[in-house]
Amino acid sequence: MSNAAKATLATTTLSAICIVVFVHYQQRADKAAMHQGVIRDMEQQKVKRERQLDFEMQRQMEEEYRRVQKVSDGKDSAA
Repeated sequence: MSNAAKATLATTTLSAICIVVFVHYQQRADKAAMHQGVIRDMEQQKVKRERQLDFEMQRQMEEEYRRVQKVSDGKDSAA
């Protein structure tokens, strides 16, 4: 085998190994990024649920206060 053939074989083998390693690294990085997206979505849903519960509680409190107290918008007393 000539030196040129050996160099070509070594270069292509090294290139193939580098490509395989890079592809595996890229797949792991993509998987980690996708997992972070799922975690971020779950956090956003949790915050949304908490805000919805707060809104419902405020609405219930407002209804209770309206039943207990007479509430006016202020337009009737200004005239």
